[in-house]
Amino acid sequence: MSAAHDDAPLIELVDIRKTYGGQGGAPAVEVLRGVSLSIRQGEFVAIVGASGSGKSTLMNLLGCLDRPSSGAYRFNGSDVSGFDADRLAWLRREAFGFVFQGYHLIPTESARENVEVPAIYAGMSEQQRHQRASALLTRLGLGDRLDNRPHQLSGGQQQRVSIARALMNGGRIILADEPTGALDSSSGAEVMKLFNELADAGHTIILITHDRDVAAQARRVIEVRDGAIVADSGGTAGNAGQVMPDPASSPDHTPDPPRLWLAELREAARAAWRVMWINRFRTGLTLLGIVIGVASVIVMMAIGLGTRQQVVAQLGRFGSNLMYMSSVGESSRIPGRSITLQDLEAVADVPNITHVLPNVTGNKVVRFGNQDIQTYVRGTGAGLPEIQTWPLAKGAFFSADDERELASVAVLGFKLARELMPGIDDPVGQHVLIGNVPFQVVGVMSQKGALTGDRDEDNLLIMPFSTAGVKVFGQREPTYTVMAVADVGRIHDTQAQVEALLLERHRIRDFAIGNAAASIAAEAKTRDTMTLMLSLVAAVSLLVGGIGVMNVMLMTVRERTREIGIRLATGARQRDIMRQFLTEAVLVTVVGGSAGVLVGLLVGIGLIVMGAPVIFSLTAIAAAFCCSVFTGLLFGYMPAKKAAKLDPVAALTAE
Repeated sequence: MSAAHDDAPLIELVDIRKTYGGQGGAPAVEVLRGVSLSIRQGEFVAIVGASGSGKSTLMNLLGCLDRPSSGAYRFNGSDVSGFDADRLAWLRREAFGFVFQGYHLIPTESARENVEVPAIYAGMSEQQRHQRASALLTRLGLGDRLDNRPHQLSGGQQQRVSIARALMNGGRIILADEPTGALDSSSGAEVMKLFNELADAGHTIILITHDRDVAAQARRVIEVRDGAIVADSGGTAGNAGQVMPDPASSPDHTPDPPRLWLAELREAARAAWRVMWINRFRTGLTLLGIVIGVASVIVMMAIGLGTRQQVVAQLGRFGSNLMYMSSVGESSRIPGRSITLQDLEAVADVPNITHVLPNVTGNKVVRFGNQDIQTYVRGTGAGLPEIQTWPLAKGAFFSADDERELASVAVLGFKLARELMPGIDDPVGQHVLIGNVPFQVVGVMSQKGALTGDRDEDNLLIMPFSTAGVKVFGQREPTYTVMAVADVGRIHDTQAQVEALLLERHRIRDFAIGNAAASIAAEAKTRDTMTLMLSLVAAVSLLVGGIGVMNVMLMTVRERTREIGIRLATGARQRDIMRQFLTEAVLVTVVGGSAGVLVGLLVGIGLIVMGAPVIFSLTAIAAAFCCSVFTGLLFGYMPAKKAAKLDPVAALTAE
């Protein structure tokens, strides 16, 4: 801040010209024709002229709302005609206060909130804003109307709110455009009395009017006709009581401190919420697209994960994560097979191997009462139900202790239990004979079905590997071995490691290893197809929601063009306008995303109650919500940028 020299004018225009048109074939119209003018600090000046004389254009140039086509505009000694948009905004914020004929109050804000607008962009704290705005309105006789919105105020009251707003940041220079034009004579007289009081207090008043009686109340009258000054009653000494901002010290090219940035963001969010609430029907329709998008992503992902787990579990029952190893050559047909238990202990240490399950098998006659059935007997380990994803229907599976102790226990296949004990609902606790050895039935496997045409997996008897080897088959080496892997995607690499290990131990290839490659391929294809489907659903849903946000924001910018002009006139920078509309777009998507998450969870819970395979993923929920917020940023950017680029004069005069 710096004070102007006593003899130097506060505002100096030198040969200012303003031309509209002249592009795209349109004829050029010169509105101002070489205007030169000096205004000193503390003057009360009236610029009078008929409609079309150029006085409003002159006011826009004086208030830095518009730029001259040529000429020099010096403010407090600095030429501001070449300033960029943000530096002009700083000057409007620090030096000028505008009072318009149409009041130009933001309809969604209360009287106090309208008065506070310039202070928001000046970085004044919330408490200070409230106190100063309340004090100004009380001083102007509106202390009981602080929370009233513009439509709840008379014309004279609205104009006083406009004057209070002009004074909010100090109002060093008040530019009043036809301030009494829409008022009755009594209200107009009150406004002019206020201006005279402000002039006496040292404010510089520039009054634009077509009414010569109003102009006569000023202390200097300048007449404009056909874009030129035709008469000037002459300046007065003025009052140098106000300290003027120095445009050369404009700080607008330095970043806002975090505290100020957060305060402005909070204020933008408050204003955005107010707009959303007032236009809640339209907001609700916009939210519907976001809610459907987010909810569909969550539900589809939950169903997809549930279905995938179900498919993987079913494939697991058929061995998609298993490798099978057996002896080959002569050694597989004679006692003393090539694969030993010591080999299996070594294989268990191979990375990605989670279980090693030795098996000894053969066909035997099983007897219960007077029933004799020849069936497939499998001696195996206690981990079979887990490894082969094969639960029990009744009872329990034998334990690792049973295997160590060579316990005479058996688990019946679903079909074998039904055929061997047709009149018994629960075979658990019964005893069967294999040869002369009795075995106690401890469980019945669930129904699995035939995997191949030569063997029915439900028509078998399972017992501990050690028991089968000693008491039934008379051999300790496995007929074949089942190996389970943790990561199905690495099953081929794991198989290669096992083969290398056994070749190192045996020196010859007297074994064979296979895996369920077809099942793995089917699982991978199912997973990839499901992922693609869900990705498309998510993309389409969020795209539809995003387009809805963009359409509504474009409509909002159009409807609120005058509000944008008001904010620009009161000192908002382009980034302030951008932040305001981006905040509104993001707030819509945050609310919609939150509601979408809730709806998605409720729908998913309903599907679980109905028995559908549903698994919620926190990652999917977070991703859907974040995508909705990103959608707000992405599709709100263009409308926000359009709003920020609006010309202040064009925005203020928009219908």
